[in-house]
Amino acid sequence: MNELMAVRAEVVRTGRAMLDCGLVAGTWGNVSIRVPGTELVAVTPSGRDYRNLRPEDIAVVDLQGKQTAGELTPSTEVPLHLAIYAARPDIGAIVHTHSIFASACAAARRPLPPVIEDLVQLSGGTIEVAAYALPGTEELAANAVAALADRQAVLLANHGAVGCGRTSAEALLACELVEKGAQIYIYANLLGGAQILSDGDVAAMRRFYVEHYRRRQEGEE
Repeated sequence: MNELMAVRAEVVRTGRAMLDCGLVAGTWGNVSIRVPGTELVAVTPSGRDYRNLRPEDIAVVDLQGKQTAGELTPSTEVPLHLAIYAARPDIGAIVHTHSIFASACAAARRPLPPVIEDLVQLSGGTIEVAAYALPGTEELAANAVAALADRQAVLLANHGAVGCGRTSAEALLACELVEKGAQIYIYANLLGGAQILSDGDVAAMRRFYVEHYRRRQEGEE
């Protein structure tokens, strides 16, 4: 299997994992992965059942959005994915979900502050809410990039969440931790209020993740 087909197969696996984790329902959400050493991105097709996808069904687009492989129409959120890749060369994969608790924060337009350690380590700080824009638009893409800044996740107002990572596994993990963190944040507020971690503690935990824990997860340390 050549590298492009291997990446397309990884998109399929990630899409199914996203569904299995309960981060999306039906055919909503989307996944993309950069093809190493190229200016191409493999992305899930629009409106297709993740369980029935095959690697050859995964669309491939260049960084300008032109489709170069695959017969199915790419996700309507291609502009969102490409805008993030353009702004963040460190990101190799993106997972966009509609999970319940993260979407509740997005619908309330409430950022998710640094209140739980594992999310803080991965995200690097507050998960901001991107200003609302219609799905699939360049405006939504620009709003998401601005709110994402240098972190690894962002909420989309009245829409859902986006997780980013060096790998598809890390991007999916970001979405799982955002969902878990949002649930904890909502429950903690019911108990009298979530207590926010200090900037110093956030910076220390993020540094540990980047310098050590991420490398251990990837088998490099």
